[in-house]
Amino acid sequence: MKANAAVLAAMMMIAASTIHAQQKPTVIRVGYFPNITHAQALVGRDNGQFERALGQAVHVDWKAFNAGPLAIEALFANAIDIAYVGPNPTVTGYVRSQGEALRVIAGAASGGASLVVRQGAGIQKASDFHGKKVATPQLGNTQDVALRAWMRANGLKPREKGGDVQVIPTSNPDQLTLFLKGQLDAAWAPEPWAARLVHEGGGRIFLDERDLWPNRQFVITHIIVSPKFLKEHRDVVKEFLRTHVQLTEWIKKNPAQAKQILNRQLQKDTGKPLAQEVLDDAFSRMQVTYDPIRSSLLKSTQQAFEEGFLGRTQPNLSGLYDLTLLNEVLREEKVSPVQ
Repeated sequence: MKANAAVLAAMMMIAASTIHAQQKPTVIRVGYFPNITHAQALVGRDNGQFERALGQAVHVDWKAFNAGPLAIEALFANAIDIAYVGPNPTVTGYVRSQGEALRVIAGAASGGASLVVRQGAGIQKASDFHGKKVATPQLGNTQDVALRAWMRANGLKPREKGGDVQVIPTSNPDQLTLFLKGQLDAAWAPEPWAARLVHEGGGRIFLDERDLWPNRQFVITHIIVSPKFLKEHRDVVKEFLRTHVQLTEWIKKNPAQAKQILNRQLQKDTGKPLAQEVLDDAFSRMQVTYDPIRSSLLKSTQQAFEEGFLGRTQPNLSGLYDLTLLNEVLREEKVSPVQ
């Protein structure tokens, strides 16, 4: 009798632990940057839209980064599952992992990066960059590659390649500080930092990067995911993408309200909201989207390869994109699928 009771008690404990395991929520760890070019993440984090869409069975764990290479390292270390990130760190991560570490599953933003020069730096034309100090957010990040490709096209070289332009990887907040101290001459920066360098750092836009691209469109942010997480939690990823698409459309239709919400989240992330003129200026140079604008990624990949960031052989990106779930969502939302 006692044996039967013990067996019954053990079975009840197993059943209880099974139920508890079933009730434990799935965790999705989401990386993003406190940049306007990550607008859907900022708006969605502030208003809780991702959490509401995914429901109580899923816990969203947000993780902020300063630049793309850091986010890719976090993906390699299994510290995040999905991320808003730029194209060049994405390609670098894909190549380094031989295609195993990530997939691009949607676009997020086009435009939103500029080469800003300090007013007192004496820069009026490309040749004036000789002997100057120019910052980018991080070595090998999207803006770093863009600067180096532009320099090459204009007959300029960084010091480490025998030239006289000092390219200095510097976090966005530190770029502003150095601008104010007169210790930087220029910076290739994403929004809102380009606008802040203008309005708070005494800079001016020397080059809007959109002017270098067909139809003034290029991917500055897209969404990547770990293939393992994608395989094991396709339903979660699909609902995440549905929310991303809905946020994209809502931001397009409600820019004034979106800017207010975005600014509130920026204040939480950075400790300070943007001035309205900075916010408006930054928003004017970017566009939210869910299209990954693949053609621009292929061109920036070629630039990164030519700058020596992707090894000695041309990278094969045939498995980089998986837009299956995005296009399922778009069809269900009565929107044309992307290529």
